[in-house]
Amino acid sequence: MARYTGPVCRLCRAEQKKLMLKGDRCKSDKCPINKKRPAPGKDPKARPGKRSDYGLQLREKQKLKRIYGMQEKQFSLFFDRALRMTGITGENLFVLLERRLDNVVYRLRFAVSRSQARQIVLHGHITVNGKGVNIPSYLVRPDDVIGIKEPSKNLVVVKEALKEFGKSGVMPWLQLDPDGMKGKFLAAPRRSDITDLADVKEQMIVELYSK
Repeated sequence: MARYTGPVCRLCRAEQKKLMLKGDRCKSDKCPINKKRPAPGKDPKARPGKRSDYGLQLREKQKLKRIYGMQEKQFSLFFDRALRMTGITGENLFVLLERRLDNVVYRLRFAVSRSQARQIVLHGHITVNGKGVNIPSYLVRPDDVIGIKEPSKNLVVVKEALKEFGKSGVMPWLQLDPDGMKGKFLAAPRRSDITDLADVKEQMIVELYSK
């Protein structure tokens, strides 16, 4: 399976936005966005040119794809599925992305980043309704209970990540039992509930794929 193996901070610089790809580092002074470093491959003294409509749409798609840590083919498949669903395509896309198991593991504070959550899932540390699931793209359903396997509850990375729960809690469509290291997916979120991605213009992504 293809995956990006380059420096992830370069992706944040390309979008000129914190994509929260490295957990605590993104909140520290080491973050290149905090240092106001320019986009990669550009002369910092060069005047920025005006982007075309296609360029703006492409950047929105790349931003969302990178936030959720997906490759182009898989992201396109998710968009096609959102297109076939009833309702607004852009909102459907967000609902599908939020239902991904690796994203839910991240949202439940079992990992400090989605990439770490994906690794935890792939290594077989996660259960859904008591059964082991090691597929990051598995779509969680309402009332599903996601937990850490009993032998994996001593993982340092999970314990450290859960400390964040006391600071910021979890999203309103989730319920977390930090002591039992398990949580419940209460319901699919509405677009307005995903406040940390409020600046993503999903309509531009729909327009890009509609061409």
